[in-house]
Amino acid sequence: MLPPEIMGLTDEQVVELKLKDEWADKCSPMGGWTFNKDKIGRRNGRQPNEKMQEVLKKTIEEARTMTSKKLVEQEKLVTQKTVQEALDILRGAVMIVYPMGLPPHDVIHQEFENTEDLTGTQASLEVIDVQLAQLWFSGKELLPGRKMKDFLGNNEKTKVIVKLQKRGSGKPAREPLMSEDERKELMLRAYRRQEQLKVSTFA
Repeated sequence: MLPPEIMGLTDEQVVELKLKDEWADKCSPMGGWTFNKDKIGRRNGRQPNEKMQEVLKKTIEEARTMTSKKLVEQEKLVTQKTVQEALDILRGAVMIVYPMGLPPHDVIHQEFENTEDLTGTQASLEVIDVQLAQLWFSGKELLPGRKMKDFLGNNEKTKVIVKLQKRGSGKPAREPLMSEDERKELMLRAYRRQEQLKVSTFA
């Protein structure tokens, strides 16, 4: 990633302002690179060779699989440890491709170090500070220190949906009564029934 002072500038502006990317040669990908100009002007265009790109793609896919929403449907647990393992394999792949490391201003480096500044980005709206977070279940706020069994009893086989909200934003919206697939199935049955009624009326 280009340094903040160069990011977004045209090549002519960089020459005119006598700016230089000090990190370009220090942080080159292993096995060489090919030039692929970034139209947005955020990256220096030095992309890793195909073999190293494949290492990154496979690792990204593995990390996505480890933290997928589909695991919930399969009733598999995703813990903080699982998320940390996914981050660790991503960090390892980046170290393989960039053995000298990434520049300190690179967002991936900042993400790994947990120093990324999200101010003014869409992602900042998705992050909730622990002190400002509230858990909600069945239209009721779960107070700190209380356990789920205080609300549900000792039934361990019950599946519940708990939502995370920012303090002061009120109750979260209710879950839909039926899933998208169930809704589509219901609409299809209603359409077929309507068509049958039309046919029987004209027969």
